Amino acid sequence: MSSSSTEARAKSSGLPAVISIAPIGLPSPRRGADLQVRVSAPIAGDALPAIIFSHGNGQSLYAYGPLADYWAAHGFAVIQPTHLDSRMLGLAPNDPRRPQFWRFREEDLAAILDGLDRIESEAPMIRGRLDRSRIAVAGHSWGGQTASTLLGATHPDPDDASVVDRKDARIKAGVLLATPGNGGEDLSEFAARSLPFMHPDFSDMTTPTLVVAGDADKGGLTTRGSDWWRDAYDLSPSPKALFTVYGGEHALGGIPGYEARETTDERPQRVAAIQLLSTAFLRSALYPGDPAFSEAVAALEADDAPEGSVETK
Repeated sequence: MSSSSTEARAKSSGLPAVISIAPIGLPSPRRGADLQVRVSAPIAGDALPAIIFSHGNGQSLYAYGPLADYWAAHGFAVIQPTHLDSRMLGLAPNDPRRPQFWRFREEDLAAILDGLDRIESEAPMIRGRLDRSRIAVAGHSWGGQTASTLLGATHPDPDDASVVDRKDARIKAGVLLATPGNGGEDLSEFAARSLPFMHPDFSDMTTPTLVVAGDADKGGLTTRGSDWWRDAYDLSPSPKALFTVYGGEHALGGIPGYEARETTDERPQRVAAIQLLSTAFLRSALYPGDPAFSEAVAALEADDAPEGSVETK
């Protein structure tokens, strides 16, 4: 179990206490290693909506505390897998699974959905407390690309050019943070060579989704500017919302972790705005009629120095 540090952090931040357990193993023979997940949840409450969160390149189930802790403190059960690209696993450079990382990532999220009974049996703190009719998916960077596939985005299989379609009706809402945009000529030479699956088609991504993009996120994946990171909003049908984060680089102020070295734009206020808006969006998307998101947007717009702007369609 891993609960004391998360509980202490929640208390020190003024949030309701949460509890976590990790690792929980899901048998995954084809993957070559069991899928390890972490579950975080509020200490009290029942009928908890769930968020499955896909981490960015190299991260693990222990990352993204600023989001996972906040969501759990506000009434969500958060399930975080460790994908095979994690630095924690340290796969060798010549490991034959590396070209298929994208496939294993997507299968990991489906395995969590299929394995909720086992996860509940291994995590007594959430047993019987999940509302399986209200499940969301979220992800950052590569994790955003991974999560988008369950929301309805498709992409070509680089092995045979067939269309990979993993849309899952069990997923009712999503949050995509710093998610890669359009492929083709919009990709840098490096991305086109190294990420042959990264040619998303968002035209059937109909699930309600909040896209979060930093207006200072350049990166080395695209020949375009920071507008590339909003493609999941611009190229998908409604209902969608876009939060453009002013000054936000790829780590969006520090969402990968409290001490994450990936953060180049550290700003607690930026993280706080993302925490608030993402929580409110999911609350309104999963509970139709809940005004949480419209109220959060109104508060943002009333701020004299907002951390970003919101568009909806």
